[in-house]
Amino acid sequence: MTDVIDQQGFRANVGIVLMRDDGRVFLGRRVGGRGWQFPQGGMRTGEAPEVALLRELREEIGLEPADVNVAGSTQRWLRYRLPAKFVRRHQQPLCIGQKQRWFLLRLAHDDVRFRFDQTAEPEFDEWRWADYWEPVREVIHFKRPVYRRALHELGAIAFPGGLPAYPDWWEAQAQ
Repeated sequence: MTDVIDQQGFRANVGIVLMRDDGRVFLGRRVGGRGWQFPQGGMRTGEAPEVALLRELREEIGLEPADVNVAGSTQRWLRYRLPAKFVRRHQQPLCIGQKQRWFLLRLAHDDVRFRFDQTAEPEFDEWRWADYWEPVREVIHFKRPVYRRALHELGAIAFPGGLPAYPDWWEAQAQ
């Protein structure tokens, strides 16, 4: 199956914000120490976002549907453009960025075991629980605006009484 790239050049993708009861979120270190991010991955031809979500959950961190509860998702696609140096100009169709549907998942039980060996090319080699806003600071710079928007929108579901306070560095990251 092939990835889905729309006419504008955006690859369809799902993103996963996995949360514990204490409000902390899963953050994975990309293989080889290439930064930290949420699990995410491309959708395949004919695959619904909810199906891609469960496939990516299994492939990237080794969890099954019984390990999580889907709490909600973003209402629309969130997009980012790749910096020119990351665009693979030799590939067709040309992919200039990603459009993502983000899902908020809650752990169904505390004894989950993360596994990164579910594919021949694992995405992550380490993980940690992070404060809710921390992934905005940790992810590669060009994904930060999407992380901010996704966490804001999903935060209304995650924290119905009000979002956690922004950290001291928050405004500097918006620049």
